Amino acid sequence: MAAGPTTAEKNGTGKPRRASERPPGPGERGGGARFPRLRVLLIAVGGLALTAGVVWALYGSSWFRVEDVKTSGTRVLTPRQVEAVAAVPVGAPLLSVDTDAIEARLRKELPRIDAVEVARSWPHGIGLKVTERQPVLLMEKGGKFTEVDKNGVRYATVPTAPRGVPRLDLAPAASPALRRFGPDRLLREAVRVRGELPERIARDTRVVRVTSYDSVTLELAGGRTVLWGSSEHGAAKARVLTALMKAAPKAGHFDVSAPTAPAASGS
Repeated sequence: MAAGPTTAEKNGTGKPRRASERPPGPGERGGGARFPRLRVLLIAVGGLALTAGVVWALYGSSWFRVEDVKTSGTRVLTPRQVEAVAAVPVGAPLLSVDTDAIEARLRKELPRIDAVEVARSWPHGIGLKVTERQPVLLMEKGGKFTEVDKNGVRYATVPTAPRGVPRLDLAPAASPALRRFGPDRLLREAVRVRGELPERIARDTRVVRVTSYDSVTLELAGGRTVLWGSSEHGAAKARVLTALMKAAPKAGHFDVSAPTAPAASGS
């Protein structure tokens, strides 16, 4: 007949202990706690090794270094001019290139640039995407021409007038408007008027003359003139002028300064 459990094998109730309730043997003590700690240590070491490898690949190796610079979007400027000012550090780690500094340098040294995007092209390139300013008016002085963009920025002086760009005649010397508004404000008003012109009329415009804030006159091809007035209600004036020119194609003078009461004469 088999012997029953001893007193040591019984729990406090006098019942036999289950296997899960037995105290661990000598080889079992602490074993379960060591393995998770070892696993965490190995993961940490592996993570550090991976990070070190990535840092070395990006900065220390020759795998991701600048070898090529490409420029796009130039019209008047040349890629060589842009790249000379950009001064991209060829041979440097691609990730270390300060793209913001390059952009700031280009905008400062080349005022013809309206916007520029400097982007990394992995694994070895830097791209310079340039948007140049476009002239909408020209200011002539001493036989040279200063280009003015759509925001009224005077950004470049050229020896030859670009084709299709009207000349600005800013002549408010005897006008009180010069003291009240100043030449820069009058320049912006002229730019605003130029921006409201329909495309066909803009192509025919030779001179935009400003004598005061509310007296802007256009000189068109064929000796025709347009009294535009101020820059206010520009869209309405553009529509009225287009209709007036169709109704009186032989007229030499158009007045849209008051777009609700336009007039044409010299037919």
